[in-house]
Amino acid sequence: MPKINMVQAINLALSQEMEKDDRVVVLGEDVGVDGGVFRVTDGLLSKFGPERVMDTPLAESGIAGFSIGMALYGLRPVCEMQFSGFGYLAFHHMEGHAARMRPRSVGALGVPMVIRMPYGGGVRALEHHSESREVYWAHTPGLKMVIPSSPRNARALLVSAIRDPDPVVYYEPKALYRAFREEVPEEEETFPIGKSRIALEGKDITIISYGAMLHRTLEAAEELKEKDGIQCEVIDLLTISPLDDTLLTESVKKTGRAVVVHEAPRSFGAGAEIIARLVEKSFLYLEAPVRRVTGFDLVIPYYQREQDYLPGISRITRAVRETLGF
Repeated sequence: MPKINMVQAINLALSQEMEKDDRVVVLGEDVGVDGGVFRVTDGLLSKFGPERVMDTPLAESGIAGFSIGMALYGLRPVCEMQFSGFGYLAFHHMEGHAARMRPRSVGALGVPMVIRMPYGGGVRALEHHSESREVYWAHTPGLKMVIPSSPRNARALLVSAIRDPDPVVYYEPKALYRAFREEVPEEEETFPIGKSRIALEGKDITIISYGAMLHRTLEAAEELKEKDGIQCEVIDLLTISPLDDTLLTESVKKTGRAVVVHEAPRSFGAGAEIIARLVEKSFLYLEAPVRRVTGFDLVIPYYQREQDYLPGISRITRAVRETLGF
């Protein structure tokens, strides 16, 4: 299997699905001639032509609206917002129409579309380019919310998202775009939406994370093992909504302790929902309060201070040690 980065893996998923299904179309700002601001859609225009790879005006609301109409009339659009911070302009269409179409039509109509958005900090970008606001979308009934953590699962999850009969919000952690390479099979591969995975097996404590923070979590787990002999079990969520709490519960029943790590602001975030599920389903197995290591309740600062905002290895290891010492 060839080793490729996340940008190449997402491009591979788009290219193969467009070859397989002529209903799949790509649209967004600069996705055609320029191949996308991060070159994720590079080469698709020359391969599939302007009728299937469409450069749009600078209008996120229009991109989402066009995509909903295309989906209702039989296409499978994959639209791109250049940065997640611009996706709020599409929120009305996604919340008011895409997410509601199936219940509104009593199951008769679905909106099989994907809205791709680069998100997250750590790349020295500007204000509207670095936030982590996945909870807005995950809180919306009717939308599925997916966040990959590696090239292989990015490709597999995007294929599943394109084939899904309902709208999927697909957040791409841009800090991982070219961070590392991974073996990705050339043949078709999918990963079910709504399922998590165990990224590292352990017995002492469960750490739950996703996206770019998964890799900091794994680094912290390695440090804890080397310095303290602590064996962390690390769970990669992959899908924020619908949330796979079965795997989380099973892990916490085994370890008795848990820490949640994400870069989004602390209050009302994914970590709070995860802790609520653990309390509901595995409370009697918990031997300590569940701690959160998160971003702070403020707008992510500019690049000089963004690493202070983002969860770091020292913050994660401290939370683990405090939880184990409770």
